[in-house]
Amino acid sequence: MKSALKLPVILGSAAVLAVSALLLGKPAPAAPPPVPAHTPSRPAAPPAEPRTSLIPVAPQVAPVVTQGQGQPVIQIAVLLDTSGSMDGLLDQARSQLWNIVNRFSHAKRNGVAPQLQIALYAYGNTDRGANASEIRQVLPFTTDLDLLSEHLFSLRTSGGDENCGEVIRDATTQLAWSKDKDAMRLIFIAGNEPFTQGSVDFHTSVKAARERGITVNTIHCGDYEEGISGKWKDAAVLADGSYLNIDQNQRVVEIPAPQDTEIAQLGAELNKTYVAYGAAGEQAQARQVAQDSNSMGVSISNMVSRSVAKSSRNYSNESWDLVDAVKKNQVDVASVRDEDLPEPMRGLDAAGRKAWLEAREQERAKLQQRIQTLSAERQKFLTEARKQQAAQGTDTLEGAIGQVVQREAQKRQLTLE
Repeated sequence: MKSALKLPVILGSAAVLAVSALLLGKPAPAAPPPVPAHTPSRPAAPPAEPRTSLIPVAPQVAPVVTQGQGQPVIQIAVLLDTSGSMDGLLDQARSQLWNIVNRFSHAKRNGVAPQLQIALYAYGNTDRGANASEIRQVLPFTTDLDLLSEHLFSLRTSGGDENCGEVIRDATTQLAWSKDKDAMRLIFIAGNEPFTQGSVDFHTSVKAARERGITVNTIHCGDYEEGISGKWKDAAVLADGSYLNIDQNQRVVEIPAPQDTEIAQLGAELNKTYVAYGAAGEQAQARQVAQDSNSMGVSISNMVSRSVAKSSRNYSNESWDLVDAVKKNQVDVASVRDEDLPEPMRGLDAAGRKAWLEAREQERAKLQQRIQTLSAERQKFLTEARKQQAAQGTDTLEGAIGQVVQREAQKRQLTLE
């Protein structure tokens, strides 16, 4: 059933080269080395590992920043079919992640911005870490968007069984779902095989999710009627969710905008304002650089979307960046050991440390504001340009998720713009 993979049409190649030179010319953090960029349409196969049985590997601990008092929460669990026919779906997830995140950039309820948490499951192949049913929790709920991007780029496809009922059950029972009655709790499951596969009846798992206030939304990768006959719509109706179908191999035409190059450059410049502390900080900063590189490997448009996300409140890195940590009262900078600080801060007293961080914060704010201004101009340009074209993008992963998010936001008095 694997169809030929269709790559995005990328325009503006001169801009790509310009920003690539910027990224490649910038020294990366010393340790550990960045993850190599992957072109999503032809991901390099990982080294073969001997495997005698499917032994689940403990999921990586992913940081979740503590919610503010009275802060709304949006939790999204994405369940991706990673069987052999789903290369296009993974490409869309990688290339559209930042557009999906940016849908929440201006979200508010009663003037308060929500916290966005995303979890990721892969089902349908026997990658290391999968259980006997070929299901793997890739990441629990996290606010670390670079970590999410890293894991999306690490996913690979292979033949397998697609047990929808079981992966929904696992996501429902394993994840730390918010108990806030007004929280937006969403599961998006995407795949192309009948929803009835496996020993766990989807009726049971979907009903259990609904009883916990979780809305299950199904995205069939293929023909609309075929998805109905495969029970994808039945599952969504049972969950009071949405049934959608997409073409996972849709050819995406990206419209170059005059602001693209500068936004992408500013997104790379933002990295210089991050102040990693401790061993975990060095690793996270390397990940930040690597995900810039991965985004540029997809397209300059993807790097632009990532840069816009990096200029928003959803891109917050209290777990490893001193600027964010001090700003949000997560760390007392005076108490950080000298050896855990970057070289320019060592030897400074408390006042000197504070002043040094404030300078980085001001520089970051200036860059972020410029990106937001350019992004608004870019959106106006693209809106006008798209009027000259037929509607596009509604039957992709981003388009499907966007439709559901609009509906669910209205139900919960959340404004997205």
